[in-house]
Amino acid sequence: MARRRPRPERALRFSRRTLALAALGAVSLVLFSILVPLQTVLYGTPLPLAFILGAALCAAPMLAISRPRLAIAMFSVAAFSLPLLANPTLATTAPWPWSVPALLTFVLVVGVTTFVHGARLGAFLLVIGVLLSLTAPLLRPEAVATAPTAGSATADLIVTSSVATAMYLVAILVAGRVRVSAELTREREHSALEESRRALVEERTRIARELHDVIAHSMSVIQVQASTARYRLPDIGEAEVSEFESIAATARSSLTEMRRMLGVLRTEDQTAELAPQQGLTDIPALVDSIRRAGVTVGLEITGSVADAPQTAQIAAFRIAQEALSNAVRHASGAAVTLRVRADADAIGLRIRNERASAPPVAGGGGYGLRGMRERVELLGGTFTAGPTSDGGWEVAAVLPLIDATGRPAATDSAENPHPIEETP
Repeated sequence: MARRRPRPERALRFSRRTLALAALGAVSLVLFSILVPLQTVLYGTPLPLAFILGAALCAAPMLAISRPRLAIAMFSVAAFSLPLLANPTLATTAPWPWSVPALLTFVLVVGVTTFVHGARLGAFLLVIGVLLSLTAPLLRPEAVATAPTAGSATADLIVTSSVATAMYLVAILVAGRVRVSAELTREREHSALEESRRALVEERTRIARELHDVIAHSMSVIQVQASTARYRLPDIGEAEVSEFESIAATARSSLTEMRRMLGVLRTEDQTAELAPQQGLTDIPALVDSIRRAGVTVGLEITGSVADAPQTAQIAAFRIAQEALSNAVRHASGAAVTLRVRADADAIGLRIRNERASAPPVAGGGGYGLRGMRERVELLGGTFTAGPTSDGGWEVAAVLPLIDATGRPAATDSAENPHPIEETP
Protein backbone atom coordinates (compact mmCIF):
# COMPACT_ATOMS: atom_id res chain seq x y z
CA MET A 1 0.00 0.00 0.00
CA ALA A 2 1.45 3.33 -1.04
CA ARG A 3 2.32 5.70 1.73
CA ARG A 4 0.56 9.00 1.75
CA ARG A 5 2.72 12.01 1.41
CA PRO A 6 2.49 14.41 4.31
CA ARG A 7 0.54 17.48 3.44
CA PRO A 8 2.57 20.65 3.57
CA GLU A 9 1.58 23.00 6.33
CA ARG A 10 -0.41 25.93 5.08
CA ALA A 11 1.08 29.30 5.80
CA LEU A 12 -1.00 31.42 8.18
CA ARG A 13 -2.89 34.05 6.27
CA PHE A 14 -2.98 36.29 9.31
CA SER A 15 -0.38 36.92 11.95
CA ARG A 16 -1.00 36.40 15.63
CA ARG A 17 -1.04 40.14 16.20
CA THR A 18 -3.77 40.59 13.57
CA LEU A 19 -5.87 37.82 15.09
CA ALA A 20 -5.44 39.27 18.59
CA LEU A 21 -6.50 42.73 17.39
CA ALA A 22 -9.51 41.26 15.61
CA ALA A 23 -10.55 39.35 18.74
CA LEU A 24 -10.10 42.42 20.95
CA GLY A 25 -12.15 44.53 18.57
CA ALA A 26 -14.90 41.92 18.47
CA VAL A 27 -15.04 41.73 22.29
CA SER A 28 -15.14 45.52 22.58
CA LEU A 29 -17.97 45.70 20.06
CA VAL A 30 -19.98 43.03 21.89
CA LEU A 31 -19.50 44.81 25.22
CA PHE A 32 -20.61 48.10 23.67
CA SER A 33 -23.73 46.54 22.16
CA ILE A 34 -24.67 45.16 25.60
CA LEU A 35 -23.62 48.16 27.71
CA VAL A 36 -25.70 50.83 25.95
CA PRO A 37 -29.14 49.13 26.26
CA LEU A 38 -28.44 47.94 29.81
CA GLN A 39 -27.33 51.40 30.87
CA THR A 40 -30.44 52.91 29.34
CA VAL A 41 -33.02 50.36 30.58
CA LEU A 42 -31.64 49.24 33.96
CA TYR A 43 -29.98 52.47 35.09
CA GLY A 44 -32.12 55.12 33.39
CA THR A 45 -29.21 56.86 31.67
CA PRO A 46 -30.31 59.00 28.69
CA LEU A 47 -29.66 57.15 25.45
CA PRO A 48 -27.36 59.78 23.82
CA LEU A 49 -25.19 59.96 26.93
CA ALA A 50 -25.18 56.18 27.28
CA PHE A 51 -24.15 55.86 23.65
CA ILE A 52 -21.30 58.42 23.89
CA LEU A 53 -19.95 57.31 27.26
CA GLY A 54 -20.33 53.64 26.36
CA ALA A 55 -18.36 54.20 23.14
CA ALA A 56 -15.58 55.95 25.10
CA LEU A 57 -15.52 53.16 27.68
CA CYS A 58 -15.49 50.25 25.20
CA ALA A 59 -13.06 51.89 22.79
CA ALA A 60 -10.45 52.27 25.53
CA PRO A 61 -9.06 48.68 25.23
CA MET A 62 -8.37 49.10 21.49
CA LEU A 63 -6.96 52.60 21.92
CA ALA A 64 -4.72 51.47 24.80
CA ILE A 65 -2.52 49.55 22.35
CA SER A 66 -1.22 52.60 20.53
CA ARG A 67 -2.18 55.58 22.74
CA PRO A 68 -2.44 54.41 26.34
CA ARG A 69 -2.66 57.85 27.95
CA LEU A 70 -5.60 58.92 25.81
CA ALA A 71 -7.25 55.57 26.49
CA ILE A 72 -6.84 56.04 30.26
CA ALA A 73 -8.31 59.55 30.04
CA MET A 74 -11.34 58.37 28.01
CA PHE A 75 -11.92 55.41 30.30
CA SER A 76 -11.65 57.56 33.42
CA VAL A 77 -14.21 60.09 32.17
CA ALA A 78 -16.68 57.38 31.15
CA ALA A 79 -16.18 55.29 34.31
CA PHE A 80 -16.67 58.40 36.47
CA SER A 81 -19.76 59.70 34.60
CA LEU A 82 -21.83 56.56 34.05
CA PRO A 83 -22.53 55.78 37.75
CA LEU A 84 -23.40 59.42 38.45
CA LEU A 85 -25.92 59.55 35.58
CA ALA A 86 -27.77 56.47 36.81
CA ASN A 87 -31.25 56.81 38.36
CA PRO A 88 -30.86 56.07 42.10
CA THR A 89 -34.15 54.20 42.23
CA LEU A 90 -33.24 51.94 39.31
CA ALA A 91 -29.63 51.57 40.42
CA THR A 92 -30.68 49.79 43.60
CA THR A 93 -32.08 46.89 41.58
CA ALA A 94 -28.91 46.31 39.48
CA PRO A 95 -25.16 46.13 40.14
CA TRP A 96 -23.85 49.61 40.93
CA PRO A 97 -21.58 51.56 40.48
CA TRP A 98 -20.14 49.03 38.00
CA SER A 99 -22.49 47.27 35.61
CA VAL A 100 -21.40 43.88 34.33
CA PRO A 101 -20.35 45.16 30.85
CA ALA A 102 -18.49 48.09 32.45
CA LEU A 103 -16.73 45.71 34.85
CA LEU A 104 -15.62 43.46 32.00
CA THR A 105 -14.40 46.51 30.05
CA PHE A 106 -12.42 47.70 33.07
CA VAL A 107 -10.79 44.29 33.41
CA LEU A 108 -10.05 44.19 29.67
CA VAL A 109 -8.42 47.62 29.48
CA VAL A 110 -6.29 46.89 32.56
CA GLY A 111 -5.09 43.63 31.01
CA VAL A 112 -4.29 45.18 27.62
CA THR A 113 -2.47 48.18 29.10
CA THR A 114 -0.39 46.02 31.45
CA PHE A 115 0.50 43.47 28.77
CA VAL A 116 1.49 46.01 26.10
CA HIS A 117 2.99 48.87 28.13
CA GLY A 118 4.21 47.27 31.33
CA ALA A 119 3.28 46.92 34.97
CA ARG A 120 3.72 50.58 35.93
CA LEU A 121 1.15 51.99 33.52
CA GLY A 122 -1.20 49.08 34.22
CA ALA A 123 -1.00 49.71 37.97
CA PHE A 124 -1.74 53.41 37.40
CA LEU A 125 -4.88 52.55 35.45
CA LEU A 126 -5.96 50.00 38.07
CA VAL A 127 -5.62 52.50 40.92
CA ILE A 128 -7.42 55.23 38.95
CA GLY A 129 -10.33 52.91 38.15
CA VAL A 130 -10.73 51.78 41.76
CA LEU A 131 -10.56 55.33 43.12
CA LEU A 132 -13.12 56.60 40.61
CA SER A 133 -15.51 53.80 41.54
CA LEU A 134 -15.17 54.80 45.22
CA THR A 135 -16.20 58.38 44.47
CA ALA A 136 -19.60 57.34 43.11
CA PRO A 137 -21.10 56.34 46.51
CA LEU A 138 -19.70 59.53 48.03
CA LEU A 139 -21.27 61.75 45.36
CA ARG A 140 -24.53 59.78 45.21
CA PRO A 141 -25.27 58.86 48.83
CA GLU A 142 -28.94 58.24 48.05
CA ALA A 143 -27.94 55.15 46.05
CA VAL A 144 -26.47 53.56 49.23
CA ALA A 145 -28.91 54.99 51.79
CA THR A 146 -30.18 51.60 52.94
CA ALA A 147 -28.26 48.63 54.24
CA PRO A 148 -29.14 46.35 51.29
CA THR A 149 -28.07 48.94 48.71
CA ALA A 150 -24.90 49.73 50.65
CA GLY A 151 -24.03 46.05 50.86
CA SER A 152 -24.74 45.57 47.16
CA ALA A 153 -22.51 48.52 46.22
CA THR A 154 -19.74 47.31 48.53
CA ALA A 155 -19.87 43.83 47.04
CA ASP A 156 -19.79 45.32 43.52
CA LEU A 157 -16.73 47.38 44.37
CA ILE A 158 -14.93 44.42 45.96
CA VAL A 159 -15.66 42.11 43.04
CA THR A 160 -14.60 44.70 40.49
CA SER A 161 -11.36 45.54 42.31
CA SER A 162 -10.52 41.86 42.85
CA VAL A 163 -11.15 40.80 39.27
CA ALA A 164 -9.23 43.79 37.87
CA THR A 165 -6.30 43.09 40.21
CA ALA A 166 -6.29 39.44 39.18
CA MET A 167 -6.25 40.45 35.51
CA TYR A 168 -3.38 42.83 36.25
CA LEU A 169 -1.32 40.02 37.79
CA VAL A 170 -2.16 37.62 34.97
CA ALA A 171 -1.17 40.21 32.38
CA ILE A 172 2.19 40.72 34.12
CA LEU A 173 2.86 36.96 34.12
CA VAL A 174 1.82 36.50 30.50
CA ALA A 175 3.87 39.48 29.33
CA GLY A 176 6.91 38.13 31.16
CA ARG A 177 6.37 34.71 29.62
CA VAL A 178 6.16 36.22 26.14
CA ARG A 179 9.34 38.24 26.68
CA VAL A 180 11.20 35.18 27.93
CA SER A 181 9.97 33.16 24.94
CA ALA A 182 11.09 35.89 22.53
CA GLU A 183 14.52 36.02 24.17
CA LEU A 184 14.84 32.24 23.98
CA THR A 185 13.89 32.35 20.30
CA ARG A 186 16.53 34.99 19.63
CA GLU A 187 19.10 32.97 21.56
CA ARG A 188 18.25 29.84 19.56
CA GLU A 189 18.58 31.76 16.30
CA HIS A 190 21.89 33.20 17.46
CA SER A 191 23.12 29.76 18.51
CA ALA A 192 22.08 28.28 15.15
CA LEU A 193 23.91 31.08 13.34
CA GLU A 194 27.04 30.56 15.42
CA GLU A 195 26.83 26.82 14.81
CA SER A 196 26.62 27.33 11.06
CA ARG A 197 29.57 29.73 11.18
CA ARG A 198 31.59 27.26 13.23
CA ALA A 199 30.76 24.47 10.80
CA LEU A 200 31.83 26.70 7.90
CA VAL A 201 35.12 27.55 9.63
CA GLU A 202 35.77 23.88 10.38
CA GLU A 203 35.07 22.91 6.79
CA ARG A 204 37.36 25.63 5.46
CA THR A 205 40.04 24.54 7.90
CA ARG A 206 39.66 20.93 6.76
CA ILE A 207 39.97 21.95 3.11
CA ALA A 208 43.03 24.07 3.91
CA ARG A 209 44.59 21.16 5.77
CA GLU A 210 43.99 18.79 2.85
CA LEU A 211 45.41 21.30 0.38
CA HIS A 212 48.46 21.84 2.54
CA ASP A 213 49.12 18.16 3.27
CA VAL A 214 48.53 16.84 -0.27
CA ILE A 215 48.71 19.47 -3.00
CA ALA A 216 51.26 21.81 -1.42
CA HIS A 217 53.48 18.90 -0.47
CA SER A 218 53.39 17.50 -3.99
CA MET A 219 54.16 20.88 -5.52
CA SER A 220 57.08 21.30 -3.12
CA VAL A 221 58.49 17.95 -4.22
CA ILE A 222 58.14 18.95 -7.88
CA GLN A 223 59.87 22.26 -7.24
CA VAL A 224 62.74 20.65 -5.36
CA GLN A 225 63.25 17.94 -7.97
CA ALA A 226 63.19 20.43 -10.84
CA SER A 227 65.58 22.84 -9.07
CA THR A 228 68.13 20.12 -8.25
CA ALA A 229 67.95 18.26 -11.56
CA ARG A 230 71.01 20.02 -12.99
CA TYR A 231 73.06 18.84 -10.01
CA ARG A 232 71.67 15.32 -9.82
CA LEU A 233 71.86 14.74 -13.57
CA PRO A 234 75.17 16.17 -14.80
CA ASP A 235 74.80 14.79 -18.33
CA ILE A 236 71.73 16.88 -19.29
CA GLY A 237 72.12 19.74 -21.77
CA GLU A 238 71.36 23.43 -21.51
CA ALA A 239 67.92 23.01 -23.10
CA GLU A 240 66.93 20.45 -20.50
CA VAL A 241 68.30 22.62 -17.71
CA SER A 242 66.21 25.57 -18.97
CA GLU A 243 63.14 23.35 -19.09
CA PHE A 244 63.68 22.17 -15.51
CA GLU A 245 64.18 25.76 -14.38
CA SER A 246 60.86 26.69 -16.00
CA ILE A 247 59.17 23.79 -14.21
CA ALA A 248 60.67 24.91 -10.90
CA ALA A 249 59.54 28.51 -11.47
CA THR A 250 56.01 27.34 -12.26
CA ALA A 251 55.99 25.17 -9.14
CA ARG A 252 57.16 28.08 -6.97
CA SER A 253 54.46 30.32 -8.41
CA SER A 254 51.86 27.64 -7.73
CA LEU A 255 53.09 27.29 -4.16
CA THR A 256 52.75 31.04 -3.69
CA GLU A 257 49.18 30.88 -4.95
CA MET A 258 48.53 27.93 -2.67
CA ARG A 259 49.85 29.76 0.38
CA ARG A 260 47.68 32.77 -0.46
CA MET A 261 44.62 30.56 -0.76
CA LEU A 262 45.45 28.80 2.49
CA GLY A 263 45.71 32.18 4.19
CA VAL A 264 42.22 33.04 3.01
CA LEU A 265 40.77 29.68 4.07
CA ARG A 266 42.33 29.81 7.51
CA THR A 267 40.69 33.09 8.57
CA GLU A 268 38.81 31.74 11.55
CA ASP A 269 38.74 34.90 13.68
CA GLN A 270 41.40 36.99 11.98
CA THR A 271 41.60 39.12 8.89
CA ALA A 272 43.13 37.36 5.94
CA GLU A 273 46.59 38.50 4.99
CA LEU A 274 46.31 40.33 1.73
CA ALA A 275 49.03 39.66 -0.82
CA PRO A 276 49.51 41.36 -4.19
CA GLN A 277 47.52 39.66 -6.93
CA GLN A 278 48.30 39.50 -10.60
CA GLY A 279 46.75 42.04 -12.92
CA LEU A 280 46.82 43.03 -16.56
CA THR A 281 50.49 44.00 -16.38
CA ASP A 282 51.34 40.39 -15.48
CA ILE A 283 49.74 38.93 -18.60
CA PRO A 284 52.95 39.22 -20.71
CA ALA A 285 54.81 37.13 -18.13
CA LEU A 286 51.99 34.61 -18.21
CA VAL A 287 52.22 34.40 -21.99
CA ASP A 288 56.00 33.94 -21.78
CA SER A 289 55.54 30.97 -19.45
CA ILE A 290 53.14 29.41 -21.94
CA ARG A 291 55.56 30.03 -24.81
CA ARG A 292 58.34 28.29 -22.90
CA ALA A 293 56.15 25.18 -23.01
CA GLY A 294 56.38 25.25 -26.81
CA VAL A 295 53.03 26.88 -27.58
CA THR A 296 52.77 29.67 -30.13
CA VAL A 297 50.95 32.52 -28.41
CA GLY A 298 50.22 35.92 -29.90
CA LEU A 299 49.55 38.80 -27.50
CA GLU A 300 47.97 42.18 -28.13
CA ILE A 301 47.21 44.60 -25.30
CA THR A 302 45.47 47.85 -26.15
CA GLY A 303 44.60 50.67 -23.79
CA SER A 304 45.70 51.99 -20.41
CA VAL A 305 45.73 48.77 -18.45
CA ALA A 306 47.28 50.22 -15.29
CA ASP A 307 44.28 52.45 -14.53
CA ALA A 308 41.73 49.65 -14.33
CA PRO A 309 40.34 48.73 -10.88
CA GLN A 310 42.22 45.96 -9.13
CA THR A 311 39.17 43.71 -8.93
CA ALA A 312 38.67 43.78 -12.68
CA GLN A 313 42.41 43.29 -13.30
CA ILE A 314 42.54 40.19 -11.11
CA ALA A 315 39.47 38.73 -12.83
CA ALA A 316 40.92 39.49 -16.27
CA PHE A 317 44.23 37.82 -15.39
CA ARG A 318 42.51 34.71 -14.03
CA ILE A 319 40.29 34.42 -17.11
CA ALA A 320 43.29 34.74 -19.42
CA GLN A 321 45.21 32.20 -17.35
CA GLU A 322 42.39 29.65 -17.41
CA ALA A 323 41.64 30.17 -21.12
CA LEU A 324 45.31 29.72 -22.06
CA SER A 325 45.56 26.62 -19.88
CA ASN A 326 42.49 25.16 -21.59
CA ALA A 327 43.99 25.90 -25.00
CA VAL A 328 47.23 24.16 -24.05
CA ARG A 329 45.43 21.11 -22.65
CA HIS A 330 42.68 20.65 -25.22
CA ALA A 331 44.22 22.08 -28.42
CA SER A 332 47.69 20.60 -28.51
CA GLY A 333 49.90 22.22 -31.14
CA ALA A 334 47.42 24.95 -32.06
CA ALA A 335 48.43 28.60 -32.16
CA VAL A 336 46.71 30.83 -29.63
CA THR A 337 45.93 34.53 -29.81
CA LEU A 338 45.19 36.64 -26.74
CA ARG A 339 43.79 40.14 -27.19
CA VAL A 340 43.21 42.52 -24.28
CA ARG A 341 41.44 45.84 -24.74
CA ALA A 342 41.12 48.29 -21.85
CA ASP A 343 39.28 51.61 -22.04
CA ALA A 344 37.34 53.88 -19.70
CA ASP A 345 34.29 51.65 -19.63
CA ALA A 346 35.38 48.02 -19.75
CA ILE A 347 38.12 45.46 -20.17
CA GLY A 348 37.65 43.16 -23.13
CA LEU A 349 39.35 39.76 -23.41
CA ARG A 350 39.39 37.49 -26.44
CA ILE A 351 41.35 34.22 -26.41
CA ARG A 352 41.22 32.23 -29.64
CA ASN A 353 43.02 29.06 -30.66
CA GLU A 354 43.17 27.42 -34.06
CA ARG A 355 42.17 23.87 -34.89
CA ALA A 356 44.16 21.36 -32.84
CA SER A 357 46.73 19.28 -34.70
CA ALA A 358 45.96 16.31 -32.43
CA PRO A 359 42.67 15.00 -31.05
CA PRO A 360 41.60 16.91 -27.91
CA VAL A 361 42.38 15.36 -24.58
CA ALA A 362 39.30 13.92 -22.92
CA GLY A 363 38.41 14.83 -19.36
CA GLY A 364 37.41 17.84 -17.34
CA GLY A 365 33.93 18.61 -16.14
CA GLY A 366 33.67 22.15 -17.44
CA TYR A 367 34.67 23.73 -14.13
CA GLY A 368 37.13 26.07 -15.83
CA LEU A 369 34.46 27.60 -18.04
CA ARG A 370 32.09 27.76 -15.11
CA GLY A 371 34.69 29.55 -12.98
CA MET A 372 35.40 32.09 -15.71
CA ARG A 373 31.69 32.73 -16.20
CA GLU A 374 31.18 33.22 -12.47
CA ARG A 375 34.05 35.72 -12.27
CA VAL A 376 32.54 37.74 -15.11
CA GLU A 377 29.00 37.62 -13.71
CA LEU A 378 30.18 38.80 -10.29
CA LEU A 379 31.39 41.99 -11.96
CA GLY A 380 28.24 42.35 -14.07
CA GLY A 381 29.94 41.58 -17.37
CA THR A 382 29.29 39.24 -20.28
CA PHE A 383 30.98 35.94 -21.13
CA THR A 384 30.85 33.67 -24.16
CA ALA A 385 32.78 30.55 -25.05
CA GLY A 386 32.36 28.19 -27.99
CA PRO A 387 33.78 26.74 -31.18
CA THR A 388 34.69 28.91 -34.14
CA SER A 389 33.86 28.38 -37.80
CA ASP A 390 37.37 27.15 -38.61
CA GLY A 391 37.31 24.41 -35.97
CA GLY A 392 39.04 26.34 -33.23
CA TRP A 393 37.75 27.69 -29.93
CA GLU A 394 37.17 31.21 -28.69
CA VAL A 395 36.59 32.69 -25.23
CA ALA A 396 35.35 36.28 -24.97
CA ALA A 397 34.69 38.30 -21.83
CA VAL A 398 33.77 41.92 -21.14
CA LEU A 399 34.39 43.26 -17.63
CA PRO A 400 32.78 46.65 -16.84
CA LEU A 401 34.96 49.06 -14.89
CA ILE A 402 32.96 50.18 -11.87
CA ASP A 403 34.55 51.99 -8.96
CA ALA A 404 33.42 51.92 -5.32
CA THR A 405 30.90 54.74 -5.86
CA GLY A 406 29.09 52.84 -8.59
CA ARG A 407 30.29 55.13 -11.40
CA PRO A 408 32.45 54.12 -14.37
CA ALA A 409 36.11 54.32 -13.42
CA ALA A 410 38.01 56.99 -15.33
CA THR A 411 41.31 56.26 -16.96
CA ASP A 412 44.14 58.62 -17.77
CA SER A 413 45.07 58.23 -21.39
CA ALA A 414 48.00 60.60 -21.00
CA GLU A 415 49.98 58.04 -19.02
CA ASN A 416 49.75 55.54 -21.87
CA PRO A 417 49.02 57.39 -25.08
CA HIS A 418 50.05 54.50 -27.31
CA PRO A 419 48.70 50.97 -27.17
CA ILE A 420 50.94 48.17 -26.08
CA GLU A 421 51.29 45.61 -28.86
CA GLU A 422 53.26 42.44 -28.90
CA THR A 423 53.39 39.83 -31.56
CA PRO A 424 54.71 36.31 -31.34
